[in-house]
Amino acid sequence: MLWVKALHIVFVASWFAGLFYLPRIYVNLAMVEPGSLAERERLLLMARKLLRFTTLLALPALGLGLWLWLGFGIGRGPGNGWLHAKLAVVLLAVGYHHACASLLRRFRDGANRRSHRWYRWFNEVPVLLLLAAVVLVVVKPF
Repeated sequence: MLWVKALHIVFVASWFAGLFYLPRIYVNLAMVEPGSLAERERLLLMARKLLRFTTLLALPALGLGLWLWLGFGIGRGPGNGWLHAKLAVVLLAVGYHHACASLLRRFRDGANRRSHRWYRWFNEVPVLLLLAAVVLVVVKPF
């Protein structure tokens, strides 16, 4: 079980590293001048590759988490309300990941209407999600 936990932590940290950086690319994309096609294409390529890589990291993170929960029974029984809250945080993280993919499609299609300031705030969401998940797992407040 310790190997599964260790790998889960590594993949979650790697997944979130991608979620931390991908919106940073969106900040830069939102700031590209209208006639700067080469810069726009380069940033879009970077974002597409990072999204693909981040998705590949998310899959084992989620799979190993399910293995810990269903296979080893982590979080079962009374006094494990923290796990329900953590699962809600995981669903929010998956939703955020999906939102990143949707925003990338908008950039690709030239349909972005948000400012670089909006993306700077959007970039803070995974920090809060990771903080919440770690506190729930370590502190187990309920």
